[in-house]
This record gives sequence, structure tokens and C-alpha cells, in this order.
Amino acid sequence: MKNAVKWMAHNHVAATLLMFIFIIGGLLKLGSVKQEIFPEISLDRVQVMVAYPGAGPEEVEEGIIQKIEENLNGVDGIKQIKSSAAEGAGAVVAEIQSDYDVDQALQDIKSEVDRIVTFPEEAEKPVISKLLNRTEVISVVVYGDAPERSLREQAEAIRDELLAYPDITQVDLAGVRPYEISIEVPEENLRRYNLTLDQVALAVRRASLDLPAGTIRTEGGEILLRTKERRYWGTEYADITVLTKSDGTRLKVGDIARVRDTFEETDVYGSFDGKPAAMAQVFRVGQQKPTEISDRVKQYVKEKNRTMPASLRLSIWNDMSEIFQSRKNLLIKNALIGLTMVIIILGLFLEIRLALWVMLGIPISFLGTFLMMPS
Repeated sequence: MKNAVKWMAHNHVAATLLMFIFIIGGLLKLGSVKQEIFPEISLDRVQVMVAYPGAGPEEVEEGIIQKIEENLNGVDGIKQIKSSAAEGAGAVVAEIQSDYDVDQALQDIKSEVDRIVTFPEEAEKPVISKLLNRTEVISVVVYGDAPERSLREQAEAIRDELLAYPDITQVDLAGVRPYEISIEVPEENLRRYNLTLDQVALAVRRASLDLPAGTIRTEGGEILLRTKERRYWGTEYADITVLTKSDGTRLKVGDIARVRDTFEETDVYGSFDGKPAAMAQVFRVGQQKPTEISDRVKQYVKEKNRTMPASLRLSIWNDMSEIFQSRKNLLIKNALIGLTMVIIILGLFLEIRLALWVMLGIPISFLGTFLMMPS
């Protein structure tokens, strides 16, 4: 190191060229430096979630949790397994070893869970996912005196419009309940037609189904057969035939039940400024910058408010980019104060020209650091 410094001291041209390389390269690289509100960390965890409607925690543990744990015990790379059973659902979280590929563990866990054929019939299909630590940047709130469905539809439209921007890639809804089709069958109607709830449920289940039916080989190639009868609206479910009488008349779900397009009965509720609300959360992904995302969303809200109905308004909430910007401003402020103190103190005891070069060495060193930093 001493020889390198000595050589640079006797070769001013090389030192000057290196300084310009640090300055120009650092300034060019500075724009591509990853900007984060909080450092992103890998959780190294895979979650298996299974919904079991109507079941208590003990039933969930016996019918779901224990079977998943038994199958995951032989999967390579799993460090620890944690499970939780609640009313209507169970979750198993597998912590992956730090030196093992999480994506490979995800595929292995999915294969093992897919092999389980002894889940209760009422249990829904397992949802297997890798837990991620996402960073929310800003949220858009739509609020006003409007029905819950209208607020959700507006929030969905806002999400789609935000995703249309090239610099926004992830937007989720919050403060809204999931859609649900409710079929309520009065007991007197079941008795009148000598039916049971299981018969009605079976008819609904069979009538709303996408089912592959194989292939037909022809001279021109293969023709895939598939029945696409999955239903998505209450009126479609009301048209399902439950019973066909001897005279050819059909008894439909709508004749014996009240069918509604509604929402799940959960405790989720959104409120903003004392009025019902729904929210669209915008997240930062990859190399995206929090300040750019925030500016884009604020501009969108400003323009969107001009075309919104009189009963609805948009507002910004939880702008995390302000934290990032305040830290950035504090860093720049401290740097300017520090450089000023350095040149003043050194100028009192050294030549002002020498003090200036010592002061310039600090930001040039930082630019050289940016040049060497990975993208």
C-alpha cells in the first residue's frame, strides 16, 4: 500500500485519471444503486395453507396438520416445521436451511403435499407458497358514501390502472372482504320437496365444475374435450337443477333458496375519514425506487380525482417514501456539514489549497465506492 501511494505521488497524471474514473464512474453508477426503505431479507420459509370450512381446531389438526407434517419429515433442506390450527383452516410453515435452495425446497414440498390423498372431502386444495418480505411504498384509499361492492369495484379498477404503468408491478387490495356467493335454503323448503342440504350441495358441486374429458384422435390431430361449467355469479347458481320430477318439471336452486352475490362474513372493514373505504397497496419490486413510485401514484390520484363521482374520493395513505426521503436528506445534510467543518478546521492549520484537496478526497472516495458496488 505504501508503494502504491508513493507511486501515485510521483505520477500525477495517473492519480488524476484515477480520480476522474472514480468521479465519472461513481456518478453513472449512482443512478442504478438499489434504493430500499428497509433492507430486504429472505425469510427462507415455505407455507402450506389448507382451508377446512366448518371444522374446529382439533379437526384441522387431525385431518390436515398431522398428515402434512408426516409427509414433510422426509423432505431435504427443512430445518424446522411450525404448524398452527385454527377454526376453518390450518397452516404449516417449513423453515429452510440457509445453504439450501428455497425454490427447490418449494417444489419438493409441493410434490409431497400433492401425494396426500387422505384429506377430508370438505377440505379445499392446499395453497403452497414461499413467504416473502414485501415492502409497501404507498397506498391509495377510495372512500365515500357508497355500497361495499361499489368501493371494491372502484379499488379493483384503481389496481388495474396502476398496474398499467411500466414502473409499477405489484398492487394488492386491502380493507375489503372476499367475494362470496351465498345460498340459503329454508328448512320448510327442504321438507316440502323431501330434500336434504347434502343433496342440494351435491347438485351445486356437480353443476359448477370444469372437467377434462380426455382426447379424440382424428386424422387431422387430437381434439381435447373439456366441460367448462364453472359458475361465477349468483344468477348462474340459481339456475342449477336440483330435482327433476316425474312430469318433467325441474326444481331449481332459485326455487327453494335465496341466492346472493355477497361477501364473506369476516371482521375485515375499511374506514377512512369516518366513511367506508377500500385500499390499494403499492409495493416496490426489484430495482424500483420508492420515490419514483410515490410520485407516480400521487400524480395518478391527482388526475383521477377529477373524474371520480361526487360521492367518492381518492387519497394517499401510509406514504413510506417520506421516510426514505427524510433519511436521504439527512444523509446529504450531514455530508455537507461534515465537509464544511473539514475544510474550515484544516484551513486554520494548513494551506487552503491542501485543505480543499483533503476535503474533496472524501466525496471522491464515496463515488469510487459506488463504482465498485454491485448493482
